[in-house]
Amino acid sequence: MKSLVILISSLSLLTLGACSGSNQTAKTESAAKPTEAASTTQAASTSKESHKEGDGHDHKGGQVVEVGDYHLEFATHKADNGTSLDLLLQKGAAHEPVTDAKVTAQVQMPDGTQKPLEMKYDAAEKAYKTVLSGAAAGEYQVAILADVAGKKMNGRFSFKQ
Repeated sequence: MKSLVILISSLSLLTLGACSGSNQTAKTESAAKPTEAASTTQAASTSKESHKEGDGHDHKGGQVVEVGDYHLEFATHKADNGTSLDLLLQKGAAHEPVTDAKVTAQVQMPDGTQKPLEMKYDAAEKAYKTVLSGAAAGEYQVAILADVAGKKMNGRFSFKQ
């Protein structure tokens, strides 16, 4: 499993495209690459759409990956004890929140070490959240691993501190 994550991370580094989010901190840069674990081909598409307030959908202003019927939106912001990692996980054109997924953020630190973080659903913010402690300068690669009722999907993101 670790070898697969390292291989996928290495390959995704070669193909990441940059996009920025309007609500992210000035130091945060972003890139996203979707994959779907249940499939050997990439059936997902990357969306670099800008989110508009008042469009009827919840947004974090972050990096967006569309995986089949699912919308994954990843954003970071400073927290008292580190960096908050937030994920909107939504389904369908109406972007209905998915509240019962098992979500893990596999973070590759700037020094290359891996740190798995379980993300818990916050009903008030309609997002999965966790905090990455510390503030080492550099680029962080994040693989979001989500399991929604047995359907597994991955989203690849990055940010800088």
